[in-house]
Amino acid sequence: MQALEVIELLAGYDAQGQPVLERIPVRTLEDDSCQLVKSPAFIKGIASGDVIKVDAPNNAFELVERSGNLCIRIYSRSGTEALAENLVPELEKLGAELDTENPRMLVLSIHVSCGFSAIEALLKQHVQGPDAMWLYGNVYDPADGQTPLNWWQKIIDEN
Repeated sequence: MQALEVIELLAGYDAQGQPVLERIPVRTLEDDSCQLVKSPAFIKGIASGDVIKVDAPNNAFELVERSGNLCIRIYSRSGTEALAENLVPELEKLGAELDTENPRMLVLSIHVSCGFSAIEALLKQHVQGPDAMWLYGNVYDPADGQTPLNWWQKIIDEN
């Protein structure tokens, strides 16, 4: 098994136009590509298990292969403790893994074969109120945030 390391990838730019980097744990593969160990909290378009090639000088990446995992991000201004207690175990029953937990955010990875409807039913049931929201980190085109990437169609069709 490859050793874990942490790399920095470009997550975007702050209000002053300065790059914002996110530290991501990866396994470096024999061809120098990297497999994500956790879904990122801020970087769009990738999830745990995906394989990327890193452009080191720019902290950018190119997606090589999708794992089939969805990245789910949950935010709550009033805290995520109740969500971690109630929602996370329900998602774990579907095979989800909790990648990041802090007082205002949860990041989970779950295989798309579990089905969008089952996942979204749990999210809609538990993530409620004006101070909480959820979104997918790798379902929509990072450029516009609205156009579905549809990478999951082949996986769903095979199941």
